[in-house]
Amino acid sequence: MVQPNIVVIGSLNMDIVVKVSRFPQAGETLTGEEAHFIPGGKGANQAVAASRLGARTTMIGAVGTDSFGRSLLESLQGNHVAVDGVKRIDQAPTGVASITLTPSDNVIVVVPGANALCLPQDIQQIEQVIEEADVLLLQLEIPLETVIYATEVAKKHGKMVILNPAPARQLPAELLRNVDCITPNLSELELLTKVDTSKQGLQVAMDTLLAMGPASVVTTLGSRGSACKRQGEQMKIIEAHKVPVVDTTGAGDAFNAGLAYALASGSSLYEAAQFAGHVSALAVTKFGAQEGMPTWQEVKAFETSSAGQ
Repeated sequence: MVQPNIVVIGSLNMDIVVKVSRFPQAGETLTGEEAHFIPGGKGANQAVAASRLGARTTMIGAVGTDSFGRSLLESLQGNHVAVDGVKRIDQAPTGVASITLTPSDNVIVVVPGANALCLPQDIQQIEQVIEEADVLLLQLEIPLETVIYATEVAKKHGKMVILNPAPARQLPAELLRNVDCITPNLSELELLTKVDTSKQGLQVAMDTLLAMGPASVVTTLGSRGSACKRQGEQMKIIEAHKVPVVDTTGAGDAFNAGLAYALASGSSLYEAAQFAGHVSALAVTKFGAQEGMPTWQEVKAFETSSAGQ
């Protein structure tokens, strides 16, 4: 099989993770169980996940010249991600994400820092890297103008564009029409479409999003799995796998990387969503967003064991 070539343009953050038994109420102080400093950022997480699956992976983004920035680059390089496209800047500190983690869920506050200085001219300088890629994978933790410009470059060279629209925000038509596959979770889907899925249905929301420009949509549904749909085709549901949950922080990033890897390898949308679900299921069984990302061999072993159940 030819090795997929995936370029990830996005955020690099140091995750400051505090484990607690439950979320504090407003004004309440809780005693935490553990605190960890873990390399993260949606872009970097997705790059590590894609690389661990076996893709040739390049990360494009920005970090500060501080110790957090150095740690993030070391983590990427340790996972065989090319980092020549990550610029080091003095004007801002490396981005951080404050994560409060309970046994069942997490809440996250992101301070962008250097991520806000990942600019269109940076993409212009690495256009050849996109030209050589199979898939461009993007999120929304860098400036929107940079995301839009990156999709234009990718489309100029006929490359597949996958957009993970997180954090949730309204998106312009000029971006959506350049997206081959958009991957919102349920709340992001409802924000993008203004469709209440509990009243009007999931398929109505997905059709509404497809009418805005993307060629296909894959909606992640948490513990219920995911749903995928192409323009003019029926929606398909992919059931989730029950696994022991340790840390849900990187679940969505694992899913997007798995989807990108499978699509770049020639899988159909439904097959790719199935594979992505397996990657995501394995990721939540380990602590740490990047450390929890599975290898291709681990995913295949999981698929074999799941099929036998």
